[in-house]
Amino acid sequence: MFRKSLVISMSLAFAVSLGAAGGETPSQGKLSAAAIVDKNVAARGGLQAWRAVQTMSMQGRLGAGGNRRATISVPIPDRKSSGQALPTRPTEEVQLPFVMELKRPGKMRMELQFNGQTAVQVFDGANGWKLRPFLNRLVVEPYTTEEMKLSSMQADVDGYLIDYAAKGTQIELVGMEKVEDRDTYKLKLTMKNGQAIHDWIDAQTFLEAKIEGQPRRLDGVYHPVEVYYRDYRPVSGLQIAHLLETKVLQVARTSKGFRDPVVPSEKIIVEKVVVNPQLDENHFSKPEIPVAPNAK
Repeated sequence: MFRKSLVISMSLAFAVSLGAAGGETPSQGKLSAAAIVDKNVAARGGLQAWRAVQTMSMQGRLGAGGNRRATISVPIPDRKSSGQALPTRPTEEVQLPFVMELKRPGKMRMELQFNGQTAVQVFDGANGWKLRPFLNRLVVEPYTTEEMKLSSMQADVDGYLIDYAAKGTQIELVGMEKVEDRDTYKLKLTMKNGQAIHDWIDAQTFLEAKIEGQPRRLDGVYHPVEVYYRDYRPVSGLQIAHLLETKVLQVARTSKGFRDPVVPSEKIIVEKVVVNPQLDENHFSKPEIPVAPNAK
């Protein structure tokens, strides 16, 4: 679950968009990649507005559990005659409350409420830690190598496109594609570490419509991931997506040769956003294990 919350926290960091949406039309197919990014920055409020955002906090609910992935039908000898049935898996997600705090440069803290316990995940820009009491792990663990890699890829409060050249990112226009029946510009972003992702910019509003997420390993195979941004609302003069939907795409076959079943999407609902809150620097330090009230 904590790997999932890591992906979610990264996705949330990308969800913030400043400013008012534009009214351009898809006829601007000849725009260069740089011009599209400039329009995106302008639609989100401009460089100065973004640079003024030093901290941000978000709270809401995220879907977890439920294991609603479709099953593969496999015949089991003598199961019918014995009257035994395979156990069914729960079909509904549980909505877990979360609070996430972001601070420049690249700092993140996320708290997730689960079964009366609080899981904590912290990245201070260079090191990461996690506390997972719901797994009966009552110790603070360092990030794994994979988690450190993901966190190092995490965009700052302003996302990938603001000051992209200063961040060492190269941008190129791949073409135009439909995203949920809307025309979008598909951009390829190559980071200074050489890793590339794609970002889809709405051709009318110039806000992000979709971004490529980190692939997930399921059944021994890495699956592409896409994160959709919806329900933009104004918050303190900013436009912020209040609904994020993560989709894990199918592949042709699993590692065992089975047809890959559909993976249900995961939704994140953002209920409250605060821009430039006062955040204690200790929030981004190695978390401490809470002591029970009656512990001696």
